[in-house]
Amino acid sequence: MRLIGKRDIVAAILIALVAGAAFTSPPLQTLQGLSLDILTALRWKLVGDRRDPATSPVVVVAIDGETYETPPFKGSPTQTWTREIGRVLGSITEGGAKVIGFDVIFPSSIEQSEIPFGDTSFGNRVKGFDRDYLIALRKLSDSGKLVLGEILSNDHPDRPDRAQQLAVKNNIRALNVHTDADDVIRRMPLSFSIAGQPMPAMAVELTARALAAKPETGPTGVTNLSGYAIPGPVPNTLTLNFRGMGRDIPAYSFADLRACVEKGDAEFFRRAFDGKIVLLGSILNFDDRKLTSMRLAGGYDGTPGSRCAPPAPAGAAQQARNAVAGVFVHATVVRNLLEHDAITELGFPLRAILTIAFAAIIAAAACLLAPTGAAITWLGLTVAYAAVAVGTFTHAIALPLTEPVLAGLAALALMIGYRFVIADREERFLRKSFAFYLAPEVIDGMVASGKMPVLGGEMRNITMFFSDLSGFSSIAEKMTPSELVALMNDYLSAMTDIIESHGGYVDKYIGDSIVAMFGAPADDPDHARNAVAAALQCRDRLEELNESHPAFRGRGLAHRIGLNSGEAVVGNIGSRRRFNYTVMSDTVNLASRLEGANKYFGTVIMASEMTVDQSRNAYTWRELDMVRVQGRDEPIRVYEPLADVNQETQEQGTRAAAYAEGLACWRARDFAQAAALFESAARDDPPSRYFARRARALATNPPPGEWTPVNTLEGK
Repeated sequence: MRLIGKRDIVAAILIALVAGAAFTSPPLQTLQGLSLDILTALRWKLVGDRRDPATSPVVVVAIDGETYETPPFKGSPTQTWTREIGRVLGSITEGGAKVIGFDVIFPSSIEQSEIPFGDTSFGNRVKGFDRDYLIALRKLSDSGKLVLGEILSNDHPDRPDRAQQLAVKNNIRALNVHTDADDVIRRMPLSFSIAGQPMPAMAVELTARALAAKPETGPTGVTNLSGYAIPGPVPNTLTLNFRGMGRDIPAYSFADLRACVEKGDAEFFRRAFDGKIVLLGSILNFDDRKLTSMRLAGGYDGTPGSRCAPPAPAGAAQQARNAVAGVFVHATVVRNLLEHDAITELGFPLRAILTIAFAAIIAAAACLLAPTGAAITWLGLTVAYAAVAVGTFTHAIALPLTEPVLAGLAALALMIGYRFVIADREERFLRKSFAFYLAPEVIDGMVASGKMPVLGGEMRNITMFFSDLSGFSSIAEKMTPSELVALMNDYLSAMTDIIESHGGYVDKYIGDSIVAMFGAPADDPDHARNAVAAALQCRDRLEELNESHPAFRGRGLAHRIGLNSGEAVVGNIGSRRRFNYTVMSDTVNLASRLEGANKYFGTVIMASEMTVDQSRNAYTWRELDMVRVQGRDEPIRVYEPLADVNQETQEQGTRAAAYAEGLACWRARDFAQAAALFESAARDDPPSRYFARRARALATNPPPGEWTPVNTLEGK
C-alpha cells in the first residue's frame, strides 16, 4: 500500500465525480434499462418465484398454435372465428370473470368481403354472420365487463371494425406500449391523451373496473388507483415487475375452451375464471412478440392452465425465450397494479450519488493499492453491491447496477492512468532511455515484465523496405559537413515520420539508406499494403522537399525504394553485451537487391511479386520484368506501383497498357514489335526506354532458341 498525498486525494475525488457524472448522463440512459434487465435475470436465477400461478388475479385466454391446428379453426380465416369467440366469452362471463380485455383486434369483418361470389359479393352471401358475436359484445359491454383494444397512431391506427365499435360504444382502450431507445419494453404508459382528455391504458382500465375505482393523477404527476400510488421515474408510466417471468400467469388455450363450451362444462369455467381479470391475446411464435426486461434470462408465455376437454398436444412444453407474447406484458401490468408490486426506481439524484460513491471507493482503492489489488477490490465490491441490489429488487426496489459498476471500472482505469502518468517515474525513465534504440513494442514488453531485453528471435511474415539516395556521394562532396548533416537529418526525419505513420519500424540508418520493416514488432496483417503506401508517400514527399525546402532546392535529390514480403527472423540479435532489435533472412537481401535494381529501369519504387500478392489489390501495378538478382538463382517478377487502385491517371493507364503489350511481345520473341511499342512511350518513361534498347538489340541480333525472358542483373 502506497502513501498518498493531497494531490492524490483531489485526483480521486475528481475522477469519481467525472466517472459518476458520465455514466448517469443522458447519453448513457440505456444503462438504467440494462440494470433492470440484469436485476430481473439475477433475481430469477437466484431467488425465483414461489407464488402459485393459480392464485394469479389475471389469466390469459391464448390464441395459440393449437387453436390454429384444431377444427373448426384450422384453415379458416380469423374473421370467421367471431361466433366461437362470442360463445367462449359468454361462458367465461358466466364463470364469474370480473372483466375481459381484448389484446387482439379484428379490424374487418367477413361481412365486408367484396370478393365476387355468384351474382353478388361474398360479404352479402354471409350477411348476418357476425350478429351473434356483436350481440355478445353489446351484452358484455353494457354490463361493464368487456374492453376492446386499439392501437393509437397518427399514421396507421388499428381499431376494431365499425360494427364492433358501435356494439361496445366507448369501451375501447389503447394497447400501445412504451419502448426504450434500445427497443425494449421496461415501462408501460398509464394513460393516453385522446381529444385533450386522459384515457386509461388497457391494463389500467381493466384493473380499475375490477376494483370499482378510477385512476386519479395528482398535481405531482403521480397516478393513484384505489389507494395505490403507482411508482414511476417518468410521469404517467409504470415500471414492469416481471417477478414470475410470465410463468405466474395461467394461460388457457382458446381451442380447449371452445371444446369445453361444446362439452357444456360450466363448472370448469367457474373454477378457472371466477373473480379473474381475463385477457384474450395471441401467443403465436410470429405474432406480437415483445422484448422486455426478461430478455436476458428468458421469459415464458404463461403457465399452461388446466385442461377441460382434449389433452395438451404433444411437444407443447414451453421454453424460455427473449421475446414474449405482448398479452403477457399487459397481464403483468394488471398483476403489478392489483398487488401493488410495480418496480420503484430511484430518481436521478439518488442514482448519481450512489454511482459517484461507488466510483470514489474504487478510486481510493486504486490510489492505495497495486493495480491487481485495486482490480480485486472492484470485483469484490461489485459482487457485494450486486447481492444488495438483488435483495432490494426482491422487494420491488431497483438500485442502479450497471452505472456504479461501470463508473467504478472507469475510475479504476483513470486512477491507474493517473498513477502511471504522474507517479511512475522509473517506468518513464526506462522508456526515455531506450526510446532511441528499441522498438516501442519491445520497450512495452520490458516494462510489463520488469526485465531488461535479452537475445532471441522469432519467425514472422513481414515486408522489408529499403531506400537509398541515388548519386548522393557526388552531391555530398559539394557540401560542408554541417550542411550535409542538416540535409540528412531533414531527409531521414521526413521519411521516418511517413514510415512510422503507416505502422513501420525503422531498423537502422546506413548512411543515407533506410532499412525498415512492416509487420514487426507490432503484428500487422496489412503490412504489405502499408509498406507500399509508405513508399508512395515517401516518393511524393521527396519531390515536395526538392521544390520547397531551402536545403534541398537545386540539388535534385532522388531515391530508390525496394519492397519485398516474406518470412524473416526478427528479434533481439547481436552479442550478449550489445544487441539491436533487427531482422535477418533472404527476404531482407532480396528487398535490398530490388532497391538497387531500380537504377536499371529508371524507377523509384520496385516491389516483388510477393508484396504485390499480399497488398490485397489495394494498388494499380505495372509489371516491369522478370529478373534474377545477384546471389539468387530463382527469377522473380518485379512491379512498379502506380497509384491506389482505380486512382491512376489516364496517362499512367495508357502507358502501362502499352508497356504490358510490349512485354508480351518481348516474351513471345517478337522483338521488333516490342521495340516499337516500347519506343512509343520511351520519351518520358524510363522503363520503356530501357526495354526499347534491349528489344532493338535483340531484334538486330536474335538470341539462341534456348533464350528465356529473364533479365539477369549483375550489380547490386
